[in-house]
Amino acid sequence: MPFCSAKLKKDLSFAEIADGTGLAEAFVTAALLGQQALPADAARLVGAKLDLDEDAILLLQMIPLRGCIDDRIPTDPTMYRFYEMLQVYGTTLKRWFMRSWRWPLSARLTSNSDVKKVADPEGGERAVITLDGKYLPTKPF
Repeated sequence: MPFCSAKLKKDLSFAEIADGTGLAEAFVTAALLGQQALPADAARLVGAKLDLDEDAILLLQMIPLRGCIDDRIPTDPTMYRFYEMLQVYGTTLKRWFMRSWRWPLSARLTSNSDVKKVADPEGGERAVITLDGKYLPTKPF
């Protein structure tokens, strides 16, 4: 991932790279990992921070082939935990969507995401993951 090597060389956090773009850190991070396209102004700002050439800046603006993770079942431990969570709670989440909106679809591409570290009352730390998606009703066609 050429953008990640540039990030490491500059010793910048994803938050520092996203700063000033007007975009969420999660969105800019997804773009640097090849899963989102940045608007031209944001791509130029990110490119300047990472000393990217013009071709790399244009690449940040291209619509990617999203969700193209090689394995169907993730082997990365962190990604597997999300997969496992959806295996266990996916049907429950779908029912909650159905109960609330009569349609189980929330937009992930037009949503906000956040991860926070919080203290666990029983000791240690916990992760709070927020996925805030827009309701998308279906339209007959």
